[in-house]
Parts: sequence; C-alpha cells; structure tokens
Amino acid sequence: VIIQYDGLNKTRNEVLSRFSDLPDALFKGRGDRRTLNSILPLAFRGVAALSILFLPPLASAATAILLSAPVMLDGIVTLWTRGIKVEVLDASALTFCIICQNYFTAAIIVFMLSTGRYMEELSENRTTGLLKNLLKPQVEKIWIEIDGQEVEINYTDARIGDRVICGAGEIIPLDGVVVSGEASVNQSSITGESVPVHVAPGANILSGAVIEDGRIIFEASRIGSETSMARIDKFLENSLRYHSESQKKTDELADKLVPLTLGLGLGILVTTRDLTKAAAVLTVDYSCAIKLTNPVAVRVSMYTAAREGVLLKGSQAMDGLARIDTLIFDKTGTLTRGDLRVTDIIPLNNMGKSDLLAIAASAEEHYSHPVARALLQAAKDTALTLLPASQVDFIVAHGVSAYIDDCHVLVGSRHFMEDDEGINCSAADKVSTGLQEQGKNLLYIACDEKLTGIIGLRDELRPEAAKVLAALKETGIKKIMILSGDSKLTVQAITAQLPDIDEIHWELNPEEKVEIVTQLQQKGDKIAFAGDGVNDAPALVTADVGICMPGGADLARESAQVILMRDDLHCLLAARQIALRNQQTIKRSFFSTVGLNSFFLLLATFGIVQPIAAAALHNTSTVGILAYAGWAGSKKSKIAREKERQSP
Repeated sequence: VIIQYDGLNKTRNEVLSRFSDLPDALFKGRGDRRTLNSILPLAFRGVAALSILFLPPLASAATAILLSAPVMLDGIVTLWTRGIKVEVLDASALTFCIICQNYFTAAIIVFMLSTGRYMEELSENRTTGLLKNLLKPQVEKIWIEIDGQEVEINYTDARIGDRVICGAGEIIPLDGVVVSGEASVNQSSITGESVPVHVAPGANILSGAVIEDGRIIFEASRIGSETSMARIDKFLENSLRYHSESQKKTDELADKLVPLTLGLGLGILVTTRDLTKAAAVLTVDYSCAIKLTNPVAVRVSMYTAAREGVLLKGSQAMDGLARIDTLIFDKTGTLTRGDLRVTDIIPLNNMGKSDLLAIAASAEEHYSHPVARALLQAAKDTALTLLPASQVDFIVAHGVSAYIDDCHVLVGSRHFMEDDEGINCSAADKVSTGLQEQGKNLLYIACDEKLTGIIGLRDELRPEAAKVLAALKETGIKKIMILSGDSKLTVQAITAQLPDIDEIHWELNPEEKVEIVTQLQQKGDKIAFAGDGVNDAPALVTADVGICMPGGADLARESAQVILMRDDLHCLLAARQIALRNQQTIKRSFFSTVGLNSFFLLLATFGIVQPIAAAALHNTSTVGILAYAGWAGSKKSKIAREKERQSP
C-alpha cells in the first residue's frame, strides 16, 4: 500500500481511521483451503480405460473420447488464455491417438496423467501439511484469577496483566512471566528443544508451549497477535504464499521447455507423418517435476529447520541463507550472551556508589535492553530504591536522557556524552582505559552537563561461538565481521578469542551499520546480518538475510527473515547447512528431470517406446524425483546428527 501524505493532521487522522478496525483474518493470507481430491474419479478412469479392451469399436471410441474430452478442452482453453503450456502437450497427444484410432492408448494416457497429477498433489499436500503441523491450534477459552477466584473468559478478552492459570496437558495461550507454581514445560514446538524445561516464579514463558506436569499462574505480557504463537503462525502462513526467486526462475524455465517439446512433436509429425511417434513425444514433459520439486524441497527443509530451532520466514529466506558469503554480527547478544553484569561503579565529583547506580537505574527503568536489565538487577541486589523519573527520552544506540530530582541525567556511551551532548569525559580516561582492556563495556553518567561517574559491565562470550564460526567458514562463508556500538578496546578484547573474525568496526550508530552493509552489497557481496536490538533493525532489513536471536527486540524479530528460537549459535549453523542441502537437492532434482526426460524424448523420437510407455516413464520419474526431494529435505542438519552421535 502506498499512501501520499500532505503532512496535515486532518489527513493523518483520516488515514489512521481507515486502519483502526482491521480484522485479524486480513493478516492470515487469502484464506484458501486446499484439500486432496477424492481417489474415486481416478479409479473410475482406470476401470473405464481397461473396459475398452472388451467393448465393441463404437463403444470404445465413445469411451476414449469422453475420457479425453476434459483434457483436450483444458488444452484449448490454456492455449487461448495462457499460451503453450503442458496442458496443450497433453491435449495434442490425446488428439493424435484418437485420430489414429488408438482408443485404449488414449484412455490409458488419461489415466496415467490423472495418476501422476494425483501423486504430485499428494506430495505437495503432505509437504504443506508438514509446515501446517507447526501451526498452533487457537485457544478459545482461558482461565484467569480475579480476586482469588478462577474465572473462564474468551481468549480474545485477555488483557495484559491478567493472571492466567494453566495446568498439565494445556497449551500456554499467552506470553508472560510465572508468578506462582512450578511446572515442566515442553517448548519443542516453539524452540525445537525436545527436553522439557522447569519453570518457576520469575521465569518467562512462551505461548504455544505445552505443560507436561505441574500447574502455574503467570502474568500475561503479550496478547492477541503479539504473542509468540500468533507471530509464528503468521510467518508460516506467509511462507506458504510466496515463492523465492529460484522457484520463479525454475518455473519460467519449465514453461520455456514446453514449446520445445511441442515443436519436436510437430516436427516428427511433419517429417515422418507418424502420429503415434508424435503422440509419444508429446507425452513427455519437463515442467511437472521442475515446477513441483522446488516447493516440495523448500517446505520440507523449512519444517526440518523449525524442528531444529530455526524459523525461516518463507522460501526467500531459505534461498538467501544458501547464497550468502559474508556474515556480520552485532557483538552484544549474538556472539556474547547479552547478559550484562555490573562489575565496577566508579563515582566522580564526590557522588557515592549507591547514588550513582540509583540514578542510572532509575533513568533506564522503562527500557528493555541488556544495559537496562543489568542496572536494574544490580539495584535490586543492593536493595536500592529507584527514583521517579520524568521526561525520559531513549535515543537508540546512544543513551537515555531523563530528569530525576530536578537534575538532568544522561546515561550512555562516551560518544553520546562527548559528541552529542558536549560533556567533557577526560576525567575518566585512566580508569576507563583499564576497564576496556579487560573487555568491559562502559556506561557514562552525567548530571546537569557534568560527568558524575562511569559504570563497568561485563558480557561473556558464548561458549559455542568460536566453534560455530569456524564451522560456518567451512560451509563457504568467506568473511565474518563485527559491527558494534562498543568501544574499540572492548570489541578487540572479545574478538581476540575468535580467530575466525576477519574484520571489526566499533562505535557505530545504526546508520553507519547500514552504510557498511550497503557498501559491501555494492561490491557484490551477499550479506547476512545477525542482531537482536532495536538499533539492529535497519541493518537487518538492508542485508540480504536478517537473522534475529531468540531474545531479540520486537522490531528486530519483525525485521529479520531468520529467527533463532533457541539461545544457541548452533541453530544458525544448522540453518545454513539445511539451506545449502536444500539448494543441492533442487539442483540434483533439476538435472535428473532434464536428463531423464531428454532420454525418454530420444526413445520416443526413434519410436523405441510407444505413447503408453512414454507416459508411464514420464509420470514414474516425476513421482520418484518428488519423493527424493521430500526425503532429502527431511534429513537433519550435519550439526544435529553430530550432537545425536555424541549424546549418551
């Protein structure tokens, strides 16, 4: 939707009013429901075709014409509306057979065409069904606690802050935080992790998980379309609607091969005047297997990836992940745990440590960010009382501005303090250098335009990071980079432990990250960017493939094409391996289709096979190639198989 906006409030209000009451169904695709056709018509065609062997000539002709008529009519309509497609080939082959009075051959070809299409439809439905198995059933009723009483309400009536009750065997309907009770929760449908996790008060839970044992009460934090369950459902619904670039190209190629087959059949008819040979050639078609292999392979691979903890938002994400050659990380929360801990509190200007921590935590209180969480946890651990803050302004990737006790408080990076706010930070040079050399992140705090102290925070490197980066290089990733907003010394201290990092950039704002990504793309690099913060969203959108960590901010999750559902970089490696194998499967299936059908065409051209045999060979090979695509896509990633071998 493109809206031209003149900047007037009246126009703005009018535009927004048009979007104020959109139904949820609008965001769930076209609502088309496909079901497999009954097998009875197929059985009828088979019986009718065999009956021709026992019927008198006139009845045989009538039966063959009746069976062939729908196919021939479809061919005429297709030629008129869409041009030369596979339906035209089928109609031409049947026409030649009937002209030659090969009624049994025409009837058997109709039966084989129907059988092949039924098997193709069955294969496609099953692969689509795999992905739909990941869709969670909609919960209609939930139990909440009100003034100590348990009350059943409609799912749609739930509100943020409701105390929701869930017991054994129930699906958790909303995202939230456990406030009482304990339970064993199976999150395999969300994260791919097969081992149930124990949850207790304070634990975060995701909608769509199932309680295996126990009973909990949790406070709802996300409702309706904002829950994890609803978002995953939306991503999966969209993945079934859109085609990747590779699928579009294979479809175009398949359509281009149809006129070649038709031309060959007509050429044989003109040169040999042999309608049987021409019919045999026209029963061999490339497009069926070529067009169906790609979606079958992609959907099964997406299902496999989901079971291993990776959500791919459609075939385009699968395609892109296989093509990337440069992988860029935002350091915090991706290569590191993103679980910052306050290690040093260094006040200046005669301010006490407790006072410094209190004003910093108070300013950051309302923001979901690793730094804010670390400050609030430190304040909680020391039993500090937070101060009321007003006029709070969060500047993405820079810091926070707030007023506390009539004092203008600034909390953020040195770049934010010096370059944006003009505050002299030289008084902290000596101590800040020492902390940065230890790999610690620094937070500067100022009151009324004067630096009042710095706080040091440590973020640990993920234990699997070095191994995963080395394995990603083995998959064909040529360059791995870090784009971080942290200082040079902090980034260097972390990356010194990662020998496979090729390039680092530091003290970057979101616009500078996007600029670097764009420059690399202009050189021809295929970029994947992995991040988890609001400040990463522009780079996630700009990159060829955006990858979001499981604890990522809402905007980051919406911007990314790949979402890791487990807090483990092995999931990223698994996704890359599955994407590469999917690409290999599609290539093998394509060359098998072209090779086999070219061979069948050769046999038909020289009259070695009759129309019945040519149709049988073509349909059997198509079903076989589709079966291979489904089998190959269902294989687990290499890293998953290695873990299985290592587990007791």
